[in-house]
Parts: sequence; C-alpha cells; structure tokens
Amino acid sequence: MVDTLAAKTCTPCKGGIPPLPRQDAERLLGQVPQWEIRDDGLRIERTFKFRDFAAAMHFVEQVGALAETEGHHPDISFGWGYATVRLQTKKIKGLHENDFILAAKIDRLLDRTTA
Repeated sequence: MVDTLAAKTCTPCKGGIPPLPRQDAERLLGQVPQWEIRDDGLRIERTFKFRDFAAAMHFVEQVGALAETEGHHPDISFGWGYATVRLQTKKIKGLHENDFILAAKIDRLLDRTTA
C-alpha cells in the first residue's frame, strides 16, 4: 500500500483549503502505519532509530534532498541514533495528502538505506 502513495508526487498547496478531516487522515495513515497522528490530527510524526550519529545524519541528509525534490519540507530533529520527522502542511496548518505522500517516500527511502 505504501507504494500507492510513494508513486505520487506532492502538489503545491496554495492554502485556503481546509486540512484533511481526521477520518481521512486516519485512512491515509493506514498506508504509512509506523507514523503517528499528533496534535489533534494536525501533523504526523515518526522517529527512526539508527546505529549511531553518522547513520542518523546520513538519513537526515537524504530526507532533506527528497523534501527539496518534492517541494514539501518536514521538521526534522536528530541526534545520536535517532531522527524524528514531523510533517504538516504549514499553509493550511494541518494535514494534506502531501504529508502522507512524503511519509511513504521517506519510508521507502529508509528501506533502501538500511537494506
């Protein structure tokens, strides 16, 4: 199922539209099950674990490059052995399908990184 979202491309969000209703967000979350809905349905988040700081930093660099390609930019924090990625469409102050598309692509990126 992740491949369905991962095959899509993020589309520019101009704002002025409502965030996804919680029910729609939960349906899309089923396609990226390791992510969690946070802040009353306004963002999704996942923490990734790594063997050391260098591996976490390498992953963050790859996520940054992917985000630039997609034109959709997450909030990322990382340190020794972890990276936390938070996704929200800031123009609408909530979730959009783009957040789930990027989450699926990040999951796929992780699969290639750790393979």
